[in-house]
Amino acid sequence: MNMKIEIVCPKCNWKPDGGIHWTCSCGFDFDTFSTSGKCPSCLKVWDLTQCPKHGGGCNKWSKHIDWYRNLSAEIRKQIEEILQNEGIKVK
Repeated sequence: MNMKIEIVCPKCNWKPDGGIHWTCSCGFDFDTFSTSGKCPSCLKVWDLTQCPKHGGGCNKWSKHIDWYRNLSAEIRKQIEEILQNEGIKVK
């Protein structure tokens, strides 16, 4: 059975709406889920994602990978390996 991957805040279940709710430390505004947490301007990869209060969320931080629901164990492992290769702690 294939389950659809959903993106939701692991703390409050807020669902991203495709809006530009995140600002990188370099000052660039972007949609973190359209870039898998990577700033298109400075290329910083964010391992944590804040749920945007102004977008209706809880304002709490969670691991970026934890926002993705219904990932198979194999896909999650592949993503974690990519992040580790980028120098991002995932566990």
